[in-house]
Amino acid sequence: MHPRVSLHEVAFIAEGTRAFAEHAGRIGVRNLTLATGPLLSLGPPAVAAILAGTGTRAAALNHVFAVHPDLPQDRGEAARQLTAAIDAAARLGADRIYLISGGRGVLSWEAAAERFAELIAPCADHARQNGVTLLVENASPLNVDIHLAHTLPDAIRLAEIAGIGVCIELHACWMEGALDANLARAMPLTGLVQVSDYVLGDRVSPCRAVPGDGAIPLERLLGTVLELGYEGLFDLELVGPRITAEGPVSATTRAAEYLSELLTRLGA
Repeated sequence: MHPRVSLHEVAFIAEGTRAFAEHAGRIGVRNLTLATGPLLSLGPPAVAAILAGTGTRAAALNHVFAVHPDLPQDRGEAARQLTAAIDAAARLGADRIYLISGGRGVLSWEAAAERFAELIAPCADHARQNGVTLLVENASPLNVDIHLAHTLPDAIRLAEIAGIGVCIELHACWMEGALDANLARAMPLTGLVQVSDYVLGDRVSPCRAVPGDGAIPLERLLGTVLELGYEGLFDLELVGPRITAEGPVSATTRAAEYLSELLTRLGA
C-alpha cells in the first residue's frame, strides 16, 4: 500500500473504531483519520491501545465545530470541545484536525466568518502550542446548516480570516471553474487532500463513490496537486448509499488499492 494513502473512519462509523483500525491494518493502510465523537467517547488511551495493536496511527482528526448551537449562539462550548479534541490529537500523535465550521444561523457569510475566527482563536493558539494544525474544508452546499465554506475559494478565504489551514475536499470542488488556479492558491495552506468519486446523476447527500467508479478526473487532479508541491496524505472519505450497499470492507479496500496504484503511477 502506498504510504500516502489515508482512510477515514466515517465508512466504519457503525462498526466502531476497533473494527475500522483492524480492517485498515489488514489491507496495509497505516494512516487513519479518526472522528472525534467516537475518539472522545472511548478516550484517547483506549484508542491509542487499539491503534498500537493494529499497526495503524492517527494521522488526522475530523471535528465538527459550533454545530449545536450554531456560530451566533455559541457561548464557548465549541472552543471547549475543540480544545479537548486538540489534546486528544496531541496524545495520539495526530498533527492535524480538519473542521466543519458550524452554521451561520442568521448571520451573513462575512459576519459568520468573523464569528468563526473569533470563536476559534484560543483553540488555534492551543493547537500551535501542541504541534497540531487546524484546517477548514470545503463541503457541499447541502451542509449549509453546519458549515460556511462550500467552494474552494470560500474555504481559502475562511482559512485566511481565521488564520488556519485548508483541507481540500475534491468531491466538493472538482466541477468548479478555475480549479487549477484555486488549487495553486490553496496549496500553501493545505494540510490534507480528500479523495472519493461521484457517479453522474446521483442526487442524494452524501453521494460518495469508490475512486474509479465515477466521473471525477482523479488522475488529472491528483497529478496537478502533486505538481503544485503537495507532500501530504490523500484521505479516502467514503460515505453514502453506494458505500453502504457495497459494504465498508469491500468499498474501502477497492478504494485504497485504486488510490495506491494511482499515486504510484503518478510518481508520488
